[in-house]
Amino acid sequence: MVFNPLRIVADIWRHRYLLGQLIKRDVLLRYRGAMFGVLWIFLSPLLMLGIFAFVFGHIFQARWPQQQEGLPFWLILYSGLIVFNIFAEAVSRSPSAVRGYPSFVKKIIFPVNILPLVPLGAGLVHGAFNFLILLVALAWTGNLHGQVLLFPLLLIPVLLLALGFSWFLAAWGVFIKDMTQIVPLFVQMLMFLSPVFYPVSAVPEVLRPIYLHNPLGAVIEAGRAAALGTSIPWAPWSTALAIGLAAAILGYAFFQHSREEFADAL
Repeated sequence: MVFNPLRIVADIWRHRYLLGQLIKRDVLLRYRGAMFGVLWIFLSPLLMLGIFAFVFGHIFQARWPQQQEGLPFWLILYSGLIVFNIFAEAVSRSPSAVRGYPSFVKKIIFPVNILPLVPLGAGLVHGAFNFLILLVALAWTGNLHGQVLLFPLLLIPVLLLALGFSWFLAAWGVFIKDMTQIVPLFVQMLMFLSPVFYPVSAVPEVLRPIYLHNPLGAVIEAGRAAALGTSIPWAPWSTALAIGLAAAILGYAFFQHSREEFADAL
């Protein structure tokens, strides 16, 4: 069966209100009962950025390879983490995306295919606040420029890639409970294998082709370039876009193929 990308988008768009409500519920439930409530959406990345600035800027006094004058290491690191954290939140939580809503799955008319989008939507909400803090930090350090507005656009390949993995892992998570433990472990490993804490140029020559063809790494590099006002590597980003689109289509196809057995498994 061939899946038309436009039909997939239309299907998601048709259920956009329900999806929005599920994302809102997911975000609010995370902070329910906390003293500062939803303010943690803002406070958490702000505290993280402050720790980065103190540890890397004052204790380690770290410098980025070929670092531009006036750009602190912690700010370069933070711009890469924004990209990775959106992917990480979506993929890490995807194995329980369907399993966590058994009553919804057993309803014949419920669009089960939007459930794996909920963690991705929550990741985007947190990513948006991270981006706002990045803008403030760039302005505070005197490095704010117009090119940073391309940052959200450059996230498209990662969103497609995360979407594809989310559909695939959400389906597997229904049948294999261990996926909820395995996937976060691999995502944590992936953080150190991606150019988050270092640029691709720092990778040994023999391993560099692997990094250059890693769609997640390509988007991290492109997003960092947009945030810092350097040349954006459009060629690797375009390849990442094609890979992300293919991953989304294949993930959706696998999810749709498996969904008929969800109710029996749950």
